[in-house]
Amino acid sequence: MKKLISIIGTTGIGKTKLAIEIAKHFETEIISCDSRQFFAEMKIGTATPSEEELAAVPHHFIGHLSVENYYSIGQFEKEALQKIEDLFQKHEVVIMVGGSMMYEKAVLEGLNDLPEADEKNQKELERIFAEEGIENLQKILHDLDPDYFETVDKDNPRRLFRAIDIIWQTGKTYTENIKSQVKKRDFQVIRIGIQAPREIIYHRINQRVDLMVQNGLVQEAESLIPFKKNVALQTVGYSELFKYFDQEWDLAFALEEIKKNSRRFAKRQLTWYRKEENINWVNFENSVEESLTFLDTVIW
Repeated sequence: MKKLISIIGTTGIGKTKLAIEIAKHFETEIISCDSRQFFAEMKIGTATPSEEELAAVPHHFIGHLSVENYYSIGQFEKEALQKIEDLFQKHEVVIMVGGSMMYEKAVLEGLNDLPEADEKNQKELERIFAEEGIENLQKILHDLDPDYFETVDKDNPRRLFRAIDIIWQTGKTYTENIKSQVKKRDFQVIRIGIQAPREIIYHRINQRVDLMVQNGLVQEAESLIPFKKNVALQTVGYSELFKYFDQEWDLAFALEEIKKNSRRFAKRQLTWYRKEENINWVNFENSVEESLTFLDTVIW
């Protein structure tokens, strides 16, 4: 049976490097399931692989969309599975990498057929957001589904809208809605997770944000002001800088908020992965060696 190796871990932990080394070892290609790296205009703020990294191994689903495009998780599931099937025509092993938990889940297990957005619910949620702020949306979701609240991007109103809308429509928690019977895949999945002490993760995140700023993050975000209301840009690294451009925050505060919100996202990733049972963990300091040793024993 063909093998899909899925590389996971928190933001900034070294997934890209590990995926490239494993792909080179097996002479194969990489599928990205990092939903923020889909958008071509967001290279710096999403830590998209460098030109050298992209040239080292063929990558798919990186920079293939514009921030003006709408792209759903359902579309990704369909297109990623088709690409994986195509790649299996010439490779025994394919690599997938990314920290977007639901996007990985969509490929490995499939998603429930969730209802489309309800217009009446969306208008009510828009009203709550405009009049009462994101804190009230957060409270509503916390009360309705405390489990999902632990892992959702709490600062992204669109994520909150979607979850609350689904709960209102179905009468079931969002957690119940996305817990479906695993769909049968005709390939074997091997998941490798990179782990590190939390203080190391947070230190790496802080360093990475500083490097992004050196590489032109502020200028990149400024160029995207005309699209700041687009769903793709309701995300860490951009929403904070838009508040700086709107003169709500000064730059130093905005950058500290990016670091804080990135650390919060990493904490949500850790919470999600702790509930998973089929992850083969490797140490961040020796991730390549440990992964290849393990993979060579289970694949050949």
